[in-house]
Amino acid sequence: MFYINQMACSNIMNKNSSIYIAGHGGLIGSALLRKLSTEGFENILVRARSELDLLNYHCVMDFFCKNKPEYVVLAAGKVGGIESNQNYPADFIVENIQIQLNILSAARENNVRKLIFFGSSCMYPRDCKQPMSENDLLTGKPEGTSLPYAIAKLAGIHTCLAYNKQDGNQRFVPVIPNSVYGPNDNFDARAGHVLSALISKFHKAKLEEHPKVVLWGTGSARREFVHADDVADACMHLLFNDISSLELPVNLGSGYDVSIKDLALRIAKLSGFNGDIHWDLAKPDGSPQKLLNSARINAIGWFPKVSLDDGLLSTYEWYVREIGRSLTENEGEST
Repeated sequence: MFYINQMACSNIMNKNSSIYIAGHGGLIGSALLRKLSTEGFENILVRARSELDLLNYHCVMDFFCKNKPEYVVLAAGKVGGIESNQNYPADFIVENIQIQLNILSAARENNVRKLIFFGSSCMYPRDCKQPMSENDLLTGKPEGTSLPYAIAKLAGIHTCLAYNKQDGNQRFVPVIPNSVYGPNDNFDARAGHVLSALISKFHKAKLEEHPKVVLWGTGSARREFVHADDVADACMHLLFNDISSLELPVNLGSGYDVSIKDLALRIAKLSGFNGDIHWDLAKPDGSPQKLLNSARINAIGWFPKVSLDDGLLSTYEWYVREIGRSLTENEGEST
């Protein structure tokens, strides 16, 4: 098992600990919920959006005061691809900052032992040297297509670091995963991140027998993808181990990247789409490359386990089973 070094330290989780997953229905939150359930945790706190409005400070504080979670994973927030970021920049910065401040302040007020906060690789400068190390943050301007989201996440990262410095501990653990994918992602072709959007587009094109799929940009941009199950595994590693000497924040990646064109070809083949792929050069690529240096978390014994090919296959199979099937049924009803 990966959770080693369980020394007598007040902020190391055990299986009797209460843990609150904010955003348990989303990509990372649901992966962690599966992992905790598999490991035998029963004292897991979750609330649907209809039950707890994370944008409301008083509701969040009341939840923490009543339930007293010992550990928190903040996986809630507004996320999306380039198009969503361009269309709703105010929503991305305001909603994420509100959620972050509400949960972080409530956690601190109620003496949470450890909290994991997720930043984003889009916080790094657009033209950053590769692979990007944590010390490269704030050395340049992030890519403009996701700037409001990046600013919100940078604010969350530095709130965690400021609390740790002022309080003299390492309770707030900011983690920077690269492009996360897997079950329960947002597969909306317009609002989702690139990998999930490509799965949706190619699957639909295959079903409807389109002769071509049009994709944004040149396809030359390179991205590093990490499966949600690996992110959940990294969370467990951080929660179960003494990280008092770990330099924060920590990057979390798979260790290699691929071009968007390569990714598109892999997903087209996986889906059975045999048409043409056209690239809309009038649309932006985003950052030219985003590859993380994950040496800090590797140094404490965590490494990814899910290869991109295996992750793509399992994610596509989940999508067809849970979402794509409804497209097939609708197709049948309309003929």
